[in-house]
Amino acid sequence: MKTVACRIILFFLSLIILIPADYAFAGGQDICLINISADINPGIADYLKSGIKYAEKNGFGCIIITLNTPGGLADSMREMVVDILASKIPVVVYVAPDGARAASAGVIITMAADIAAMAPGTNIGAAHPVGAGGKDIGGTMSDKITNDMAAYARSIAATRFRNVEWAENAVRKSVSITEAEALKENVIDFTAKNLDDLIKKINGRKIKGKGILKLDEYKITKYKETLKTKILKTIGNPNISYILMMIGLAGLYFEMAHPGVVFPGVVGGISLILAFFSFQVLPINYTGMLLIALAVIFFILEMKIASYGMLSVAGVVSFLLGSLMLFEGSVPGMKISFDVLLSTIIFVSLFFVTVSALVFKAQVSKSRSGSEGLIGETGIIKIDTKPEGKVFVHGELWKARSKIPLSEGTKVKIVEIDNLVLEVEQIDK
Repeated sequence: MKTVACRIILFFLSLIILIPADYAFAGGQDICLINISADINPGIADYLKSGIKYAEKNGFGCIIITLNTPGGLADSMREMVVDILASKIPVVVYVAPDGARAASAGVIITMAADIAAMAPGTNIGAAHPVGAGGKDIGGTMSDKITNDMAAYARSIAATRFRNVEWAENAVRKSVSITEAEALKENVIDFTAKNLDDLIKKINGRKIKGKGILKLDEYKITKYKETLKTKILKTIGNPNISYILMMIGLAGLYFEMAHPGVVFPGVVGGISLILAFFSFQVLPINYTGMLLIALAVIFFILEMKIASYGMLSVAGVVSFLLGSLMLFEGSVPGMKISFDVLLSTIIFVSLFFVTVSALVFKAQVSKSRSGSEGLIGETGIIKIDTKPEGKVFVHGELWKARSKIPLSEGTKVKIVEIDNLVLEVEQIDK
C-alpha cells in the first residue's frame, strides 16, 4: 500500500512540474518607453537595440515602443525585428499618437511585438518593396524581393499568431488598413486611446514564455538616445550625407588649388570620412558616385586647360546627373530632397567654377612683382643709353640699354630683361 501511495504522489508531482504555471514577470513593474518617430535606418536600429539592453539590464517589467514611421531600410528593419523577438522582456509596439502610421518596414516591426496596439486615427500597411524614387522595381528582381519579403512577413505573423494572409497582402498588394480594421483582421491585439489606456489593457496580460504582466503600480522611464545613436541617425539621413560629401569635396579641392591653407583641407577630410561612413548603410548607386568624381576631375582640368568654360559646363552636368542617381531610393525617405539637391548643386558648382577661374587667371596673367613684373611697363630715360644708361620705372632706377641711342626724358617701354638690365624701346609719340 505504501508503495502504491508513493507512486500516486510521484505521478501527481510530475504533472505539477510538467504543467506550465502562470507567473508574474520577474522584471518588476517599471516600464521602459522607447519613442521611434522617424525613417527606419541604422541609427534607429541601434537606438532600439541599446534600449532593449538597457531595459533588460535594469530589470524593467516591459518595453513600450511608440511607433510612427513611413518605413525605411529592410536590413535595419530585420535587425530590429530580431532584437524584438530575442528580447527577454515583453515588448509592446504602440502605433501612436493619433494620426501616426506604421507603413512599409513599420508593418513587420509592429507584428513582431509580443503585444501590438494602435491609437485612434492611425493606419498600418503598404509594405510592398519599391525601387528608385519610389517606383516599382519591375522584372525578375521585383519578384525575388517581393517573395522574400512576403515570406518574412508571413513568418513573423505566424510566430505571433497574427493574420498571416493579411501580412502577405500588405507586401504583395500594398494593402493598408485603419486601427479598427486592424483589430478586426487580427493584425493587432487591441486599440488604446492613449498611453495610460494602453497600460491598463496590457496589465495582467499573459505573454507566452514571459509570464503575466503586473503593472498596478507602474513607473515610466523614457529611454534617451545615446550620442552614438544621434550621430548614426543624423548621418544616416541621405540629405545630410550628401551635404557632407559636397563639403568634403569642396574643402579638398580648395586645398589643392591653394596649398597650405590647411583649414579647408581638414574640414573637407573629416566631412568626406563621415559621408563615406554613412554610405555604408545607405542604398548608394556607384554610377552616381563616379559621375560626381568625374565632375571634380573636370573642374580640376579647367584650371589647367583653356576650355573656354566647356569643362565647367561638363562638370556641372556631371554633378547634376550624379546627384540625381546617387541614392537608389529603394525605400521611402532614402532619397535626397529636391530643395537640398538643387541648392547644393548651385552653390557647389558656383564654388568650383569660381575657384577654377581664379586659379586659371592667376596662371595665365603676367607677374606683378619682381623683375618679371616690369615687362610691358613704361618708364622714363634718366641717363642717355649709349648703348647703356638708366631708366626710371616703378619708382626705381634700373640699368637700361636700347638698340638705338635714347636721350634723357624719352618715354620707353620695357620689352625684355637680361641679368637685371632692362631692354627698352622708345614709345612712338
